Amino acid sequence: MGSSIARRALIGSVAALVLMVGTVSAACRDDQVELRWPGGQARFAVEVADTDAKRSRGLMFVEDMPQSAGMLFIYDSPRRATFWMKNTLIPLDMIFADAAGRVTKVHANAKPQDLTTIDGGEGVKLVLEINGGLAARMGISAGAELRHPSIADPAWSCAE
Repeated sequence: MGSSIARRALIGSVAALVLMVGTVSAACRDDQVELRWPGGQARFAVEVADTDAKRSRGLMFVEDMPQSAGMLFIYDSPRRATFWMKNTLIPLDMIFADAAGRVTKVHANAKPQDLTTIDGGEGVKLVLEINGGLAARMGISAGAELRHPSIADPAWSCAE
């Protein structure tokens, strides 16, 4: 898993830098998540966790992750989403979003190896994990919107 994240990171790094200076691409891809919020936008190369097995493993045992990479957890239906950091070696920001891709909560800097439950709340359909502290540095907070092909009725359409 770590090597596929690293491979995608080079493409994601260039894409994130392009988006941050104001160019928006309307092409959604399964291996990318785009976010927009007042004052910014970004794109992350993602590994998709859309099965129970992939969601259970998450980013466990990953020793480092490029700034433009992450993991996107996709659930079949909205739910209360909870996480912990067992066997996770790097600090993470967890960006919780509803079925339309609207960010409902950002949990900043989850501590590596911590077994404390991180509760994203009810109605979570997607969770984007990125490097710890990055959401605050970029200005990503509740109310931001993300887009990905898995979102059936998006707040921010791939056609925009």
